[in-house]
Amino acid sequence: MLNWRPVREIEARTRETEIEILRVRKDSERIERGIQQIKNDAEQIKNDAERIRKETEQLRLENARLRTINAKAQSLLFCVDQLCFPPESSSTHPPATEADCGPSSP
Repeated sequence: MLNWRPVREIEARTRETEIEILRVRKDSERIERGIQQIKNDAEQIKNDAERIRKETEQLRLENARLRTINAKAQSLLFCVDQLCFPPESSSTHPPATEADCGPSSP
């Protein structure tokens, strides 16, 4: 009569090995999905960084433009102040104009 015990042990080890192989495959697939997600995230970060770089450059240009406008406005305000509010030391004041006066003729 044959001894079936070794065959049962081999079958049990074979099943355990097959289960372990399935677990490793699932882990491998999970790791591959994780790697793909990391690649996707890295690409998104790269795109975001490029977008931010472009927006930063646009903001720098806009700031420079606004600085120029601000300098011109400050200069105009200074001129207005000089014309409308002469220094106190000035002995001549511009003549007052009446509200209902029309344009002056030459």
